[in-house]
Amino acid sequence: MPDDAFERILVTSALPYANGPVHLGQIAGAYLPADLYCRYQRLKGRDVVYICGSDEYGVAIVMRAHAEGISPKEIVDEYHPMIEESFRQFGMSFDHYGRTTTDVHRRTSQDFFLRLDEQGVFRLKREQQLFDPEAGIFLADRFVRGTCPVCGYEDAYGDQCENCGTSLSPAELINPRSALTEAIPEMRETVHWYLPLGDFQSRLQAWIDTHPEWKPNVLGQVRSWFADGLKDRAITRDVPWGVPVPEEAAARAGVDAAGKVIYVWFDAPIGYISATKEWAVKQGDPDRWRSYWQDPASSLVHFIGKDNIVFHSLMFPAMLMAHGDFVLPTNVPANEFMNLEGRKLSTSRGWAVWLHEYLEEFEPDPLRYALATMLPETRDSDFSWGEFQSRVNAELADVLGNFVNRTMTFARRYFEGTVPALREERAADSAVLRQLAASPARIGALYETFRFRDAVFETMAVARLGNKYFNDTEPWRTQKTDPQACANTIHVSLQICAALAVLAEPVLPFSARRLREMLRLGDIRPSVPGAGTAGRGWDESGMPLLAEGHPVGEPEILFAKIEDSIIERQLQKIRSAAGEDEAPERASGGDQPRAQLGAGEQPGASAAGAAETRETAEGAAIYEGNAEAGNQPLVSKAYAPAKDEISYDDFARLDLRTGVVTVAEAVPKADKLLRLEVDLGYETRQILAGVAEQYAPDELVGRRVVVVANLAPRKLRGLESQGMLLMAEDRDGRLAPVGADAEAGSVVR
Repeated sequence: MPDDAFERILVTSALPYANGPVHLGQIAGAYLPADLYCRYQRLKGRDVVYICGSDEYGVAIVMRAHAEGISPKEIVDEYHPMIEESFRQFGMSFDHYGRTTTDVHRRTSQDFFLRLDEQGVFRLKREQQLFDPEAGIFLADRFVRGTCPVCGYEDAYGDQCENCGTSLSPAELINPRSALTEAIPEMRETVHWYLPLGDFQSRLQAWIDTHPEWKPNVLGQVRSWFADGLKDRAITRDVPWGVPVPEEAAARAGVDAAGKVIYVWFDAPIGYISATKEWAVKQGDPDRWRSYWQDPASSLVHFIGKDNIVFHSLMFPAMLMAHGDFVLPTNVPANEFMNLEGRKLSTSRGWAVWLHEYLEEFEPDPLRYALATMLPETRDSDFSWGEFQSRVNAELADVLGNFVNRTMTFARRYFEGTVPALREERAADSAVLRQLAASPARIGALYETFRFRDAVFETMAVARLGNKYFNDTEPWRTQKTDPQACANTIHVSLQICAALAVLAEPVLPFSARRLREMLRLGDIRPSVPGAGTAGRGWDESGMPLLAEGHPVGEPEILFAKIEDSIIERQLQKIRSAAGEDEAPERASGGDQPRAQLGAGEQPGASAAGAAETRETAEGAAIYEGNAEAGNQPLVSKAYAPAKDEISYDDFARLDLRTGVVTVAEAVPKADKLLRLEVDLGYETRQILAGVAEQYAPDELVGRRVVVVANLAPRKLRGLESQGMLLMAEDRDGRLAPVGADAEAGSVVR
């Protein structure tokens, strides 16, 4: 259902676990996409509330506190403000960022539990559970370690083996031991409350069937659980840290409530509700939260990572159904995982980039933009510092920043710092203004359908449109030969700059504000909470926003280029944190299982994988893993031999041009071919590239490439290929597009 079908929108992001800082994988999974969406919705003038907060309960926090010899409260009191401040500096536009250790959350969780208990929803079960005789407590999954029965790893957790990724239960471990005291646990009887998910399966299936528009990864995972049949799920634990089980429920069951807490995956999503209550109190209207949670005219959207799909698409909806007073999610746009430098991101091994450390050295917008172009929307993606540098230098600086600077400089130099009049409109002027007018709807449709990467690429395409128009109309020439034509170019270019000051706001909020200040562009609707809906917004951004004669300010550099030395320093930082002195050879990715830290126990943002491939220094022997034979070195592959010598004249016949891939799509019935549209500055070419086995289409869109522009056209699969992309092929046959840090159409010599 489209967003405008609802009176209001409530957006949540998975509550980050408050036992450490947040890293870029988490940002790309659940936070930046939600912020892009909310800022867009506010620019549309819609009633949207964005809720998040720190998840401060769970076993992992107890374990960290035990390891550091402090209390769990001290752990969360250290990391909650760190996380909140990092989010603030990064530009996350939460309406409210709460925490789950508040009294409001405790009462809300207990009231929710009691409501279901009073309705007879739960099942009470007596069971045998491992008990630590030295610590005097029952051991939850993550409190137990032992040998994995699948791969033999001797330090597997009781819920999952980090080495092979297999989901486990404590009873399956060989030689189990307490993770707290190393004591040999013994079996003792305990009692727990269970949520009978199977009782809700038919209702859940019928509800899911009403949402065919949900992302395939979400529907696929949910339907696989349906196929296996939903089972009872324990929603209490015997641990010393959490929301206590209500005494009324324990008395009704004849159970001692001492030491029993509500399972963190039951109370964490209730944290969305309690945080909304806290927000409503801040608004001076304590009951306002009900409009967003209990009115069918409200849309509820959960942004999460793929390891949280089951909890947000099945367990929490079943809880809401059982309660009866709440709306169900309208969408759960889950993302896949993000890797780092070609390897599984691993916080335990130090292979991570922490947000607070990034913000100590860089501005937030370059990272927001780079991550937005790499979001793991349909498959796992990869963050690399080299790609980050390329996005900043070749796109933010050379495309967007360059266009704004050229336009503003001309306006100041030749038109006294004002918007010149548009007179005797040329065909080129009209064509660009028509394209500009269509941009908000085109880009907005992508935001509405959670295609944020495409939305960002299309936003940058507006800047590319401006650059091409500026080049085509040659104001440096017409300034002398046809002043009105020059005036038209600067008028239209300034309107494009003004449009970008709104269209780029979701992804580049700090830079968009600076651009509006340079343009002295006021009366623009804000994309942050609590600032109202007055002013021109998204829908008006394609119209001329600057009146004739409007004064503009001095041009400033929006984006500084990033030097190679800075990138090398960042690479060395993560190598050092991972205990690596030299640059490791990049793993291919995808051939190792992903271990999810605390899967089934920790409801925070998508956890990082922990099982990495064996790495070697650049140029050293390549290793191939084998369970029986062990890791054996293979002979290094040889480089391809050099080809026969040619003359300079042979080389000079090639017309090599830089271009930008604007469209990439599969060619039907062709396993290896992708159909690309490449903007060469002066025209757009259709090129067929045999790279489909190594690149998904969305991985190429926005790439700056080098094209053989004077190659004779060739028909492939009934399509004409009007050039050739230059690709670098390494010794293992992996292909990488050859790029150039220059504007589209530049000649490569």
